[in-house]
Amino acid sequence: MHALAFLLALIAAAILAPALLRALGEGGHTRANFRGRALPFPFGVLTLAAAPIALIPLLALQRFASTDVLPAQLLPIAVYALGVLALGLLDDTLAGDASPRGWRGHGAATLRGELSTGALKAAGSLGLALLAMSYLGLSNGRWLLAAGVLVLATNAFNLLDLRPGRATKAFVLLGAGLAIGSADVRPLPGSSRRPSRESCSPRRRSSRACTTCASARCSATPAPTCSARSPGCGWC
Repeated sequence: MHALAFLLALIAAAILAPALLRALGEGGHTRANFRGRALPFPFGVLTLAAAPIALIPLLALQRFASTDVLPAQLLPIAVYALGVLALGLLDDTLAGDASPRGWRGHGAATLRGELSTGALKAAGSLGLALLAMSYLGLSNGRWLLAAGVLVLATNAFNLLDLRPGRATKAFVLLGAGLAIGSADVRPLPGSSRRPSRESCSPRRRSSRACTTCASARCSATPAPTCSARSPGCGWC
C-alpha cells in the first residue's frame, strides 16, 4: 500500500506540471542550463505543490478505511524532505553565477560576513536532520550519528546533481543495493515490516509491559527488548 503514496504524488505532479511550465515561462522565470538552453525555473516548486495535494486522498483513505497507506515515520520524513527542498530552492533562486562554490568557498564567504546560501542550506539541513531524527527515540550517540549520515547523504546527492538524471540514477542504484543487501524490497524508512523473533534477543527480557501496545498479554508475558529499538516488536 505504500506504493500508492508515490503513485498519487506522481499523478498530482503530472497534472500540475504543464500549467506550472507555462506559468514560469510566461512570467520570464527561466535560467540557462549547462548546455545554454533556457528552461523554466525553479521547476522544483512542483514537488512542494504535488506532495501536499497527494496527502488529501491518502489521509482520507487512511482515516476512513483504517488502512496504513502512509509510513509510520511520515512526519520526520516530510519535515526533512520538504525542508531541504525549500532550502535548495532558496539557494537556487538567490545564488548567482558569481556565488561561492564548495565547502571552502561557502565557509570563507560566511567568515567575511557575506550571505552564503550554500552555508545557509548546509546549516539548515543539519537542523532539520536533528529534528527529524529526534522523532525516532534514539540514544544521544545514535541520534547524532543518524543526523550526520542523513546530512552527508543529502550532500552527496547534491554534489551529483550537476547534470540531468545523474542524482536519480545514483538513487536508483543505491536503492537497488539496499534492497538486495537487506533482502527486502522496502529498505527505506517507513517500511511496515516488523522485526522478526530472531531480531529480539531473548537474553534481554524486560519485566515491563510493551511500550508500544501496552496490552495485557504483553504485561503478563515479559517481552524481550528489541535490539533495534524499533516500534512494533514482532513478539507483540
